Amino acid sequence: MSIWLRSLTGGDGALLRDYLYEALFVFDGAPPLPRKIIDRPEVARYVAGWGRAGDAGWLALEGASGGDVGAAWLRLWQANDTGYGFVDLDTPELSVAVRPGWRGQGVGTRLLERLLREADQRYGAISLSVSKVNPAVRLYRRLGFEVHAEPGDSLIMRRARPG
Repeated sequence: MSIWLRSLTGGDGALLRDYLYEALFVFDGAPPLPRKIIDRPEVARYVAGWGRAGDAGWLALEGASGGDVGAAWLRLWQANDTGYGFVDLDTPELSVAVRPGWRGQGVGTRLLERLLREADQRYGAISLSVSKVNPAVRLYRRLGFEVHAEPGDSLIMRRARPG
């Protein structure tokens, strides 16, 4: 099956709430997180008011008219409203999620490569927060992310624009 990508729009906020839930890391064997966790202010801020200045992202679709299977997005933070992977006000934070049935098939890589090309034209760097034991750490390293800080069981990773 071919994967198509389309740019996220300001009208995709509700869809991104679903992907926000999918982006939350759960340890192998642990029960799923309660769905209402995405209503917590520290989590909801990743998609609340989607479409503001500095928001950008891509949606992966199963074929040209198929259902959505993944999303990757950037949010540029404001002084009083920052995320777990905050580095500075000039560095947007990356979020990415792929629906469970599509993981391990290259969807996340395609989304990230497309979003990174766009980010490299606009920003000097991007950041993210990830659990130290999340297998995605290998992908992030392969794409040029380096550890910026290690708060608790997490990593804040940063990728500078190449060149």
